[in-house]
Amino acid sequence: MATLFRTHLRLARISIKENRTRSFLTCLGIAIGVASIVLILSLMGGISNLVKNEVSEIGSDLIVVRPSSSKDSVTSVIEELTSSNSFQNSSLNMSDVSAISKIEGVSAVAPIAISSNMVNSEKNDIPSVQIMGTNLDFIKIEPLSMHYGSFLTENNEEKSVVLGRTLSLALFNTINSTIGKTVEIMGEKFMIVGVLDEIEKSINFDNIDFDNAVIMDIKSLSKITDSVQIQQINIKAENTDALDQTSKAITDALVEQKMGDQSFTVSYGDQISHPASSLFNIISGMLTMVAAISLVVGGIGVMNIMLVSVAERSHEIGVRKAVGASSRNILMQFLFEALILSVMGGLFGLILGYILAFVISTITPFAPYISWSIVALTFLTTLAVGIIFGIYPALKAASRNPIDSLKHYR
Repeated sequence: MATLFRTHLRLARISIKENRTRSFLTCLGIAIGVASIVLILSLMGGISNLVKNEVSEIGSDLIVVRPSSSKDSVTSVIEELTSSNSFQNSSLNMSDVSAISKIEGVSAVAPIAISSNMVNSEKNDIPSVQIMGTNLDFIKIEPLSMHYGSFLTENNEEKSVVLGRTLSLALFNTINSTIGKTVEIMGEKFMIVGVLDEIEKSINFDNIDFDNAVIMDIKSLSKITDSVQIQQINIKAENTDALDQTSKAITDALVEQKMGDQSFTVSYGDQISHPASSLFNIISGMLTMVAAISLVVGGIGVMNIMLVSVAERSHEIGVRKAVGASSRNILMQFLFEALILSVMGGLFGLILGYILAFVISTITPFAPYISWSIVALTFLTTLAVGIIFGIYPALKAASRNPIDSLKHYR
């Protein structure tokens, strides 16, 4: 068996060397498809890991409550993160926040409500700005770094706002002398009490671009905007070892508060990265299917080249059969050659895909995701392509009549 394996390998190597250009172009077709898939999986995995790492950095004592949807998961996740009105039917309200704050084991509760409005300043006007409404507990749960000034406090929570660094530059062309100045939102004036440091990670589980956001007290936001809905409720638990019990207590309290309605989800740990990670997984799956088309095209290239090879080597097939080679030996010879072309293309595609991923990561806030599962998927995929698209030419070669084959000369 080992001898036969070495023989097939030697014959395949000879055939590939004799047709270097043709073999290279065949491998390139496979490589492009594999590189596309590797690039997509590594980048999407990197984005998902960025969100998970952010949750880990904030702390293992974080619990998040979000409104849930009765729709299927794919539809609800996409609508949640792509629609500006995704939370207009949220079942969460300030009564829920109050109920959660009374639960034993909860040290801080911060609602998050999102609106989008024009913000006017003495220098510039920004037509559409993300405005986040929350309370004083938010800074205890998710400690944002202040570049200048302070976060909302009991002394300034009303008629006060905190600006993101980029937004401060856009409104006032500065980040150091905006404290005490005012911005106008929906006809109401608010005094700036703080400017955030630049946020290195623009993607987060709150789904908020803090660099370009206005943060204000949720009561103030409710006064200027009637359609405000709570997007999520962030909760800080006192005991990280009792997250299960605290999470269950929150669920029970909300079910009682809502008279049995369970249109919400309570998450902690890795679950918090949903829906962001879920959306990335959906996008990754869709893009991978698109990239798989190029892999199929590459597989067709393998089949085409192998059919040409079978036609050119008819005399060789006849000679081998005449000296005792079985149809199975011929089939394995050509199938082995197709597998080598496919695997070589897959290896090249794996390297190319990760090179492109690392290049793209230099201009994005996340690093590519490197995993043995991607390597294993690449290897298995190329094997499958080699077998699927190499089996027909191999069968055609194996079924050749030795007498007819001997009549052909290359």
